Amino acid sequence: MDQDFIPFPFVEHDPADMADRANELYFELNRRRSLREFSDRPVSRDLIQTLIMTASTAPSGAHKQPWSFCAVSDPQLKRSIREAAEKEEYENYHGRMSDEWLEDLQPFGTDWRKPFLELAPWLIIVFKKAYDLDESGDKRKNYYVNESVGLACGMLLAAIHHAGLASLTHTPSPMNFLQQILGRPDNERPFLLIPVGYPTSDARVPDLVRKRPEEVIIWY
Repeated sequence: MDQDFIPFPFVEHDPADMADRANELYFELNRRRSLREFSDRPVSRDLIQTLIMTASTAPSGAHKQPWSFCAVSDPQLKRSIREAAEKEEYENYHGRMSDEWLEDLQPFGTDWRKPFLELAPWLIIVFKKAYDLDESGDKRKNYYVNESVGLACGMLLAAIHHAGLASLTHTPSPMNFLQQILGRPDNERPFLLIPVGYPTSDARVPDLVRKRPEEVIIWY
C-alpha cells in the first residue's frame, strides 16, 4: 500500500533569528550534565510520558520506530534493578574492566555501587526491537535499529534537560537482567537505562571541558 504524503510542515525563520535560536539551544544543551546524585522528589507521570513521546518523534529506518520505553517508578522494581545492576557492576570493577578503563574512570569517582537506581523517581529503560510481530505472529524485520534507537535516546536526553530535570546514561553490562525483571518479549533487548529526576540540593558534577570546534568539525 502506498504511503500518503502531506505538505512538509516547515517553518522558516529570519536568518538572524535562526542564529539566535541555534545559539540558545547550544548554550542550553551545553549545560547538560550526567548526574549521579538524585533526589527522591516526585516527578509526574504525565511529564515522563511527554518526554518519552518527544523521544519517539526520532527518525527511524523505514519508519519502523523499533523501540520500547519502560518507565519504572515502582520501588520494588527499582530495588530489583539496582540489586541486579550492582551484581554485574561489581564483576565489572573487579575483573571484567581493563586497567586502562578503570584508570579512565578513576577521576570521576565511580564504583559498582548504584544508589541512584533507587533514589531517582523514575527509571526509563529503552529497549531496541530487532523485529516486530504482525497480526499473524509473523516476524517483520526492522532496519538500522541501533542507529534509530540511539537517535531516540539522544532526543530523550535533550527533552529531559529542556524540561528542567536531570538524567544519567547508565549501561550496566551485560543488561539482560532488565529484560527478565521487566518481562519483556524475545524481540526486545535492553539498550540504555536512564534515571530521571531532580538533583539533590548539594549535587556536584565533574567540571568537564568539551572538545573545541576544530577538534570535532572537519570542513570541506
